[in-house]
Amino acid sequence: MRTRGRLRLATRGSALARRQAALVAEQLEDRGYEVELVTVETTGDQIRDELIHRLGKTGAFVRELDERVLEGDLDGAIHSMKDMPTEQPPELVTAAIPERGRPGDVLVTPDGTPLEELPEGATVGTSSLRRGAQLRSKRPDLDVAPLRGNVDTRLEKLLAPALQEEHAERSEADKERKGDTGGYKPDYEDKNTDEAGDEDGDTDDSRTVDEWFDDLSEIEKQALSREVETAYDAIVLAEAGLERSGLAHHVEFERLPTKTFVPAPGQGALAVTATDGETAENIHATIDHPRSRVETTVERTVLAELGGGCIAPIGVYAVVQGEYVQTNVAVFDRDGDESVIATRELPAESHADAAAEFARDLEDRGAAALIEAARDDAEANADDQPEGK
Repeated sequence: MRTRGRLRLATRGSALARRQAALVAEQLEDRGYEVELVTVETTGDQIRDELIHRLGKTGAFVRELDERVLEGDLDGAIHSMKDMPTEQPPELVTAAIPERGRPGDVLVTPDGTPLEELPEGATVGTSSLRRGAQLRSKRPDLDVAPLRGNVDTRLEKLLAPALQEEHAERSEADKERKGDTGGYKPDYEDKNTDEAGDEDGDTDDSRTVDEWFDDLSEIEKQALSREVETAYDAIVLAEAGLERSGLAHHVEFERLPTKTFVPAPGQGALAVTATDGETAENIHATIDHPRSRVETTVERTVLAELGGGCIAPIGVYAVVQGEYVQTNVAVFDRDGDESVIATRELPAESHADAAAEFARDLEDRGAAALIEAARDDAEANADDQPEGK
């Protein structure tokens, strides 16, 4: 195949960002481009002990990548669309939006327990104001706790307590065996047998602790050595991120309904930014996915009109259905007590203008007041932070 040209594209350095960038690079390479991925560290990567809504600005994971593009060092940058600010420099364009991944959220638990069956007071971790508000709205009895880190870090924090408990039990069982206690049967064997005595999987688990450890997945081995600060019963993640991280088959999860847990605008979508010109046009013609562009344009237009950025719990999810774009919007206060929720079918032919009008109607229905209250709350919390935070 004749090479169409060489592209140097910026990406963040996290494992997930590199995997997502590789997906975009593969699509471009399949169509004749030679692609070099260049890792750029961002403000969001550098500040590891703060939740994203406390960083003070939108675009904490985006800005430095786009600056390299604007300076002419690189041809473009690859982003998770939900991390992108709705305003861009005029000379920068979203050159391409490849076909979108799954847009929804998932609830991950160590044993597959669904949201409805989590016990009262269960601790659920999330780094998102939106997810926190939606969880509190659906299950006000839950303890929603902050959770920061890459996908693998968050999963390790979830899995660590149960794995460490089992490790301790197995270690004690090994000691008992070596002491020749005869009929000793460790607790973890009993847990795998039902009341009728039927086997439920591998019930005769006589592995030593070392054999058990060797059979763990890499994410479980990493979790086993992690210091536990908060014992999470569940965490909420974007399904696309979990899948692209290659970890979905290592954990138990429940898909949360997008009607109730309305995703973040652009969630599941990737975007390639570039300076306006021939390179952007070529990238657009090569890998842009029209349906994904329409849907994410609607979502980001609503977000831009509402002006919530990352300081307010806002979900927007659009789906092209023939000549219309069904659009669900949910705006919450931070506690999930108050909300403005609406669905509207927007004409696909004028989707951007219709989305802006929809957002203005939502503002009049109370969304503007909720966002303003969230902004005041964010500013108050920032003022309460110690100097240097």
